Amino acid sequence: MRAARYYDRGDIRIEDIPEPEVAPGTVGIDVAWCGICGTDLHEYADGPIFIPPSGHPQPLSGESAPVTLGHEMSGVVYAVGEGVDDLTVGDHVVVEPYIVGDDVDTGPDSHDYHLSHDMNFIGLGGCGGGLGEKIAVKRRWVHAISKSIPLDQAALIEPLSVGYHAVERSGAGAGDVALITGAGPIGLLTAAVCKAEGITTILSEPSPLRRAKALESKVADHVIDPSSEDAVARVTELTGGRGADVGFECTSVQPALDTLFDALKPTGVLVVVSIWGHPGSVEMQKLVLKEIDMRGTIAYVNSHPATIALVEEGKVDLSPFITGRIGLDQLLDEGFDTLLHRNETAVKILVSPSGAGLD
Repeated sequence: MRAARYYDRGDIRIEDIPEPEVAPGTVGIDVAWCGICGTDLHEYADGPIFIPPSGHPQPLSGESAPVTLGHEMSGVVYAVGEGVDDLTVGDHVVVEPYIVGDDVDTGPDSHDYHLSHDMNFIGLGGCGGGLGEKIAVKRRWVHAISKSIPLDQAALIEPLSVGYHAVERSGAGAGDVALITGAGPIGLLTAAVCKAEGITTILSEPSPLRRAKALESKVADHVIDPSSEDAVARVTELTGGRGADVGFECTSVQPALDTLFDALKPTGVLVVVSIWGHPGSVEMQKLVLKEIDMRGTIAYVNSHPATIALVEEGKVDLSPFITGRIGLDQLLDEGFDTLLHRNETAVKILVSPSGAGLD
């Protein structure tokens, strides 16, 4: 089968590799679609970060580069391993792409398996990836979805779960006002969760296409162009002088972080969602004098069932956020290059590893 393999920074190759073995307790999935994530871009431009460098195996997977990329995936079950009796061939599924130790509690009441020692992600730390035609995944990490959800949209459930967990971390609820810096995929999907929860959303984004997408998709109540207007003054105006209750930093850009400190109300909550590939700075005096509660968030934890329900119940429409569909052969020139160097022209680009989705 064909797969996109990460060797090192700036070195991704499309290769033929063996199909995975569907072992006991695992599920074989024909990958329909896989999204290109900002984490994949960081690995390509600045990595390896989550990907274990060649000769330095990841402690849990035992793998090191080259590894198959891709963790935002949807697909169709083609085989089930011995002991799997609650999924059948033909089921539509998405993957919660974790690699965690066998001794870690990942049950429904666990709130911290995503922070466990040596945790990594399928499609980064090994164990196959969604940028291959097939993958075999432990049953625990496979979630069935309704066949009424198109499989291309289903590939966005993984990043939507990131937004869901970020909103959970914020403690925000109906009636609150959220300022979200960055209308890339995670910013838009975080806004979508906010809207589903009755939170008023203000999105700050310099890209005209992404601002338009925020309004078109109806996940933003207000949009701000920080390159042409004073974002803090606009938030102050929109909130009657009070400031936003909660802020979500979805850019990994210092001015966006600074804006949130100024635009949040005293005792506001600031959630850092983006992966920073470089050091950032915090003006500690503002943190102290405004009693800002600053929180990090990584991925998700038992978030997929509730996130899937938001989509199946029609509370979140994922279709507007897909702006490109390509095959593996276009991964670098039409996928990575676009998102790294012309990201104002795209939101979410999906890849069909087999090319079947492009027919």
